[in-house]
Amino acid sequence: MGVREWLSDLGVAASSSRLGGVLYDKVCRRIDRVLIPLTGARMAMGPPGQTLLLTTTGAKSGKRRVASLAYLEEGPALVVIASKGGAPVHPGWYHNLLADPRAMVQHRGGVEERVARVAEGEERERLFARMAGTFSNFAAYQERATERQIPVVLLERARPGAHEAR
Repeated sequence: MGVREWLSDLGVAASSSRLGGVLYDKVCRRIDRVLIPLTGARMAMGPPGQTLLLTTTGAKSGKRRVASLAYLEEGPALVVIASKGGAPVHPGWYHNLLADPRAMVQHRGGVEERVARVAEGEERERLFARMAGTFSNFAAYQERATERQIPVVLLERARPGAHEAR
């Protein structure tokens, strides 16, 4: 196992704990807002090469909001989990996407507009299991989030001109 994989495994294990999750949410995500654009997403405090910056429009404020999230590819879509570290409520970025599913995503593939879609039923179960199999902290978060089912979101490529129809 190389240094990169070891660091990624360490980060996933640390963020599975309550304290590690808070540390990741409050400190590491802020560092990612600088590190990801600086390195073209090759480096991140989250899983290297598997962390993206998601820019949404605030549902209430209308302001740009940026979140650093682990992701996996599902064909051309990017899969993210609205875990908020297993908190009893959904993260703000998820509420923002429900209000306006258009978002900008910066990842190792560049910067692009995406449209969010919430996975349901078997698709949600399959994608959550895949994410939890890759990043074990998501299984720990679902155990803590006893009052809610953690949503799985697909960030699909935006069709050219789609933003003009809204």
